[in-house]
Amino acid sequence: MTKLVDRFLKYVKFDTQSDELTNLTPSTPGQMVFAKELEKELHAMGLSDISLDDNGYLFATLPANTDKAVPTIGFIAHMDTAPDMSGHDVKPRIVKYEGAPIVLSEEPRIVLDPAQFPEMNDYVGQEFIVTSGDTLLGADDKAGIAEILSAVEWLQEHPEVKHGKIRVGFNPDEEIGLGAHHFDVEKFGCDWAYTMDGGAVGELEYENFNAASAKITFKGLNVHPGAAKHKMLNSMRVALQFATMLPRWETPEHTEGYEGFYHLISMQGSVEQTTLSYIIRDHDRARFESRKREIEHLCRKINCEFPDCASCEIKDQYYNMREKIEPVMNIIEIAKQAMENAGVTPKVQPIRGGTDGAQLSFKNLPCPNIFAGGMNMHGRFEYVPIPSMEKAMNTIIEICKIVAE
Repeated sequence: MTKLVDRFLKYVKFDTQSDELTNLTPSTPGQMVFAKELEKELHAMGLSDISLDDNGYLFATLPANTDKAVPTIGFIAHMDTAPDMSGHDVKPRIVKYEGAPIVLSEEPRIVLDPAQFPEMNDYVGQEFIVTSGDTLLGADDKAGIAEILSAVEWLQEHPEVKHGKIRVGFNPDEEIGLGAHHFDVEKFGCDWAYTMDGGAVGELEYENFNAASAKITFKGLNVHPGAAKHKMLNSMRVALQFATMLPRWETPEHTEGYEGFYHLISMQGSVEQTTLSYIIRDHDRARFESRKREIEHLCRKINCEFPDCASCEIKDQYYNMREKIEPVMNIIEIAKQAMENAGVTPKVQPIRGGTDGAQLSFKNLPCPNIFAGGMNMHGRFEYVPIPSMEKAMNTIIEICKIVAE
């Protein structure tokens, strides 16, 4: 436990916030700084086949300690933290949660309150690692990295526990959807893998959204407002008209479970030109394709009223890994059994988002997702219960045991 926590507390102090605007891999220099520190740690642990490429992808091997023919499996976590909030100068601290609100900061007063986050009450009596209120924590996904390396170290210290060849992989830029883009699956060389990137204890996920981005551009005509009648075309007003044409209730704040949505993530504009950026999400592939067609249909409707005003660019981002996991459901059964062996009740559920594992599954590396323990990710109220991290570490160990058996 101490080594696991110490690792995590060390890792979160690296500023690894990713940035989708740089067009670099890794997208920020802090990720490579962290990768090089992890590389040193892997060498100190005595792992083999250690490689760190120019894009910030770090791989290593724990060799098998059995002569049996055992599948090679991998465990993967990402090094970056979300762009949503600063990851600079993270000041983690450990507090015991007894059911009362946790004051993160006195000035300004910032409180982690179970009235706002009732899931906290599932962990009464446990120690939390929390933020100082002005940064995120980074449990997404440095908890996953700490759990993987702590599990590997435990296996090294217990040679009586037999296991096959274990590969570990740490990658940049998951939070901006690029984590799997330069991931060399052939070099990683696994029969299958697990991302340690889920949330609450027990989460096991092999379904995720199909995902696309949509950028709709509206071109207007600016004329002096005093002489604008029948001449001006205000692109911002047209963009607002388009936005209201989409189904009102099919947005993130009104959907759950398997329900998909359209999500307006940014808008930039002037009279001359306005751009709306959306993400499109649905678990069902047919509904996903229908949503993309609806965006194109509404653009055509706008152009019927305002000729040549609207144009759209839609790009697929990732797909539901379920279609790649269902043929190899034994890897889900292994994870479920491992959780039970570790004293965890599996909670199989769809991801209302995506992971690197989704893209890796479509690169012929089946890769479901397992909990890492973090809660309220991507913001100042992020926390991780320490026992959840320990159970994640033990789940990894149990997976290795089961596969070897």
